[in-house]
Amino acid sequence: MLPQRRDDFIADHLNSPQRRAVETTDGAVLVLAGAGTGKTRVLTTRIAHIIASGLAFPNQILAVTFTNKAAAEMKERVASQIARPIEGFWIGTFHSLAVRILRRHADLVGLTSDFTILDTDDQQRLLKQIMQAQGIDDKKNPPKMVASIISRWKDRGLLPDRVSAAESSGNRMLLAIYKEYQERLRILNAADFGDLLLHNLTIFQAHPQVLQSYQQQFKYILVDEYQDTNISQYLWLRMLAMGHANICCVGDDDQSIYAWRGAEVGNILRFEEDFPGATVIRLEQNYRSTPHILGAAAGLIAHNSGRFDKTLWTDVDHGEKVVVRGTYDSDQEARFIGDEIEHRQRQGQLLSHMAILVRAGYQTREFEDRLLVLGVPYRVVGGQKFYERMEIRDALAYLRLVAQPSDGLAFERIINTPRRGVGATTLQVIHKESRAANLSLVETTKGLLDEGMLKGTAKNALRDFLTQLESWRDRLPDMEPATFLEMILDESGYTAMWRQDKSADAPGRLDNLKELVRAIREFETVQAFLEHVTLVMDTTSTVNADMVNLMTLHAAKGLEFNTVFLPGWEENIFPNARAIDENGIEGLEEERRLAYVGITRARQEAIITYAHNRRTFQGWQYSTPSRFITELPADHVRSIQASGAEALHGPRSLSGQQRVQSRAGIFDAEFTVEPTHTFVKGVRVFHLKFGYGTVLDVDGDNIKVEFETSGIKTVVADYLDGAS
Repeated sequence: MLPQRRDDFIADHLNSPQRRAVETTDGAVLVLAGAGTGKTRVLTTRIAHIIASGLAFPNQILAVTFTNKAAAEMKERVASQIARPIEGFWIGTFHSLAVRILRRHADLVGLTSDFTILDTDDQQRLLKQIMQAQGIDDKKNPPKMVASIISRWKDRGLLPDRVSAAESSGNRMLLAIYKEYQERLRILNAADFGDLLLHNLTIFQAHPQVLQSYQQQFKYILVDEYQDTNISQYLWLRMLAMGHANICCVGDDDQSIYAWRGAEVGNILRFEEDFPGATVIRLEQNYRSTPHILGAAAGLIAHNSGRFDKTLWTDVDHGEKVVVRGTYDSDQEARFIGDEIEHRQRQGQLLSHMAILVRAGYQTREFEDRLLVLGVPYRVVGGQKFYERMEIRDALAYLRLVAQPSDGLAFERIINTPRRGVGATTLQVIHKESRAANLSLVETTKGLLDEGMLKGTAKNALRDFLTQLESWRDRLPDMEPATFLEMILDESGYTAMWRQDKSADAPGRLDNLKELVRAIREFETVQAFLEHVTLVMDTTSTVNADMVNLMTLHAAKGLEFNTVFLPGWEENIFPNARAIDENGIEGLEEERRLAYVGITRARQEAIITYAHNRRTFQGWQYSTPSRFITELPADHVRSIQASGAEALHGPRSLSGQQRVQSRAGIFDAEFTVEPTHTFVKGVRVFHLKFGYGTVLDVDGDNIKVEFETSGIKTVVADYLDGAS
């Protein structure tokens, strides 16, 4: 007997579209849930309504999420609404539900029910063994890169015999590795994460009776964040939904930002084609943000062509307009945001209610340094702090070993990074002799080489490495720190290692290394920089519950804060140049969705900043404001340009009662000062990056110059020299 009907729990806490999404239980339903419109409430209430209405038993409901946290929250809310413990439900992530099915039918794909699920390290280790057995150079084809390609094939539902020549980019070697890898997994009675869904698809296709049993069992299917599904997940859901056809997908095409990891925004856009006669319900009442924030975000995302039309609204007051703040350089941008955070903290706002959201991980470094100077505690959400990242620690280890040859930890870290053929056995010999002779690892290695105690590849590699160290040490006093670091990264092969790495995170690691080169430019010596890093690492170990949140825009999805700072809105940074180069219009539209996600994280204030001049690892470069800024509707935005004194000293802040009375005063203040230069129209000037040019116009400290090789640019006077 099905449970007794009980609908009173939905009577008061849902708006009309939410109620419709809960009560429309027959057929396919697509719930377009805009940012902050209460989609989780709809999902959990829909499950509770189905149970309380007697439409299905708990084990006849399949509810799919993307994270374990979301699944746990769903279970907790449903249990609260039906006033009894969760029992029999199929609520979980795609992987957890797929493995549950696979363990029941493992024999149908050549496994036993106790199969092992390989983690990333085990997967790469197995691939390395296969490549070595096939005589494939794992330096030219890193296992990490091969694993990434195989994972992409699995996300697309492709077993080896389904991978076309186009899919494999004509590289038959990778396809051969994939075939052998799958066979080895079967022999080892193992599966990787991609196999969990892929094996489900194989079972459903090859054994229709198994698929039919689950189609009959699951009378209702619910899917969260449908816009983030990849092809394998999409096929899995479609197969299961072909039974009762009662599938409810909740998502927002405007928040599809994970194409780089396989998500297909087309899955949600073609829902009505996949399920003819489907009901589409729009949740447009936002419970998070002010009208100005919603208006700015809506105006921006309207420039995307591939989307469902929807308009978010709220019944709260208008609040503050979205602020767009121009700064003269990236240093001033970091100072401005740091000062604004301090000001809000003094007013009694919690740091944990504020966030700095950047496009790429390398951008956190400048803000981390500024917050440390101010003594403002912060946390990096969804990633490591800048100086704790693997590639940064590797680069710093090179610098430490050159500056201090007795640094054994640095020697151990980079002696075989990139690979030089120095294995664990050789390191054990060096360690043993080092302890016996009470010498540093470098001195011990030199002695062992002189005595002929090291043989083979390791001997030559270590001799070459010690020669490199001596060469770097000799050049250290005469080189600028940034140039010196670039030289080490290039001559050691470390930069080349990441350039050859085809994994998804390799470009980000290269960006981080460039940011490290940029950071060291601010110091006169390598030693001073290393001391700074040591102090930073020591300071960041302090634990404080109330911290500013610092993260990438991707990591911010699903979160919300009272005040959101969105720095770096400049062409090539945001939208990201690589995303557009690789994916064209689709890449640009995903970047715009990312901007939309960033703005809609804000409850009360969204502050966008950009810099006219940004220091890169190559030196200062002129920056163009992001095209996204021009796409923001003027009615919801207040654009502020820094001027005059701010270019020299940073933005002036109002103090005491004056500032409290004028909450937006810092954005409105305009200042003028006498120019500190003598440049006039027609004079010849020189810029370190752009070369020689002629002054076209002078506006305070803004100098418009026509450069001989770089065209017309506006630069700050401080970065120009007179030229005869």
